[in-house]
Amino acid sequence: MTLTITNIKRVGSDKTESVTVENGKIKGWNLPAEGDVLDGKGGTVAPAFLEIHAHLREPGQTEKEDLQSGLAAAAAGGYGTVVCMPNTSPVIDDPALVRSLIEKANGLGLARLRPSAALTKGQKGEALAELTYLRDAGAVMFTDDGRTNENARVLRLGLEYAKSLGMVVSVHAEDATLRADGVMNEGPVSEALGLPGNPAAAEAARIARDMELVAQTGARLHVQHLSTARGLDIVREAKGRGLPVTCEVCPHHLDLTDEKLREFDAMYKVAPPLRTQADADHLLEGLLDGSVDCISTDHAPHTRAEKERDLLDAPFGIAYIEVAFPVMWTRFGEKLGLPKLIDLMTAGPARVMGWPVPTLDEGENADLVVLDLNTEREVNPAEFKSKAKFTPWQGQKLRGFPLLTVVDGKVAFQRA
Repeated sequence: MTLTITNIKRVGSDKTESVTVENGKIKGWNLPAEGDVLDGKGGTVAPAFLEIHAHLREPGQTEKEDLQSGLAAAAAGGYGTVVCMPNTSPVIDDPALVRSLIEKANGLGLARLRPSAALTKGQKGEALAELTYLRDAGAVMFTDDGRTNENARVLRLGLEYAKSLGMVVSVHAEDATLRADGVMNEGPVSEALGLPGNPAAAEAARIARDMELVAQTGARLHVQHLSTARGLDIVREAKGRGLPVTCEVCPHHLDLTDEKLREFDAMYKVAPPLRTQADADHLLEGLLDGSVDCISTDHAPHTRAEKERDLLDAPFGIAYIEVAFPVMWTRFGEKLGLPKLIDLMTAGPARVMGWPVPTLDEGENADLVVLDLNTEREVNPAEFKSKAKFTPWQGQKLRGFPLLTVVDGKVAFQRA
């Protein structure tokens, strides 16, 4: 299959160009148009984004999301590859399940699926899953995300085993005993509202413990969804010691704070919780100075009925993979700059995973996104591909929406 995209610009250039892709590879730039010809509408072209932390809810929770809706949403957000989390029902701890998910996703023609698998059986934190078989089946990461790894000995063994397999372990770094029944950040806002709080120390204490396990094992550890200034500082210290540690930050922890909970709206209930503006500012500095390796969304869809429950009973999670780049570009593009932001959503995740850094060079995989950096569009969740058709940014005007996403040389999304 051959496809030519015309009227596009590369990052940092005002020159209008075209790119031709053939058989899943970039054939070349500014060649005579071949095959299907699409107008890039003056957009900026970049490698398709990599999402290494998303909940697609299949199997067993498909009323919230499934592979079709989740991977369509990812493609609409400019993502070419998605690493899904294993906290499904049943848990993704069976090699046959990993293979079946990959096979199903491959037939959809949307974003590419790369499943993670549970580090422990049933994500119970008691005994390691069959890690070798899971890797051989196609799992690209081990994690008990959705659960915290309370047993340090089991996590140590998992790190040692993963190291022998050349795999990365990612962790939801919260001390469950400190978090307790907290539903939001512990601080003045939670005290004013009379709600149980989740202290920043829950994240910091767990990260500090895990850094010592990395020092002992030499294994690669990725810290998910950093939310606190202190947590980031501990990761910085570990990196300064030369430990093989990486970390991510999510847009919602940069753009939203615990002040959003004053209306008792469970839309903003997420784990780890939205913190303070000081935390958000510190995390942004981490993006700027390179302490933070990548941006992920922790896309966590639920049904509207679930999120309309009382704040104490509603599930944790925010779903917005379709507007992650527009949020980042509109809110932080001026500070970060386009090359840095794209690096954090492409090369950064690739380095975390140990994958080749994606480029748009001739001969490379034809995974790309065309972005409209200038046009303001109102966020309308009714148009989302995701089943979670609600978002904290509803009605807001953002810039940077993807116009076109190509995966393996085929159109996975095209904006009308």
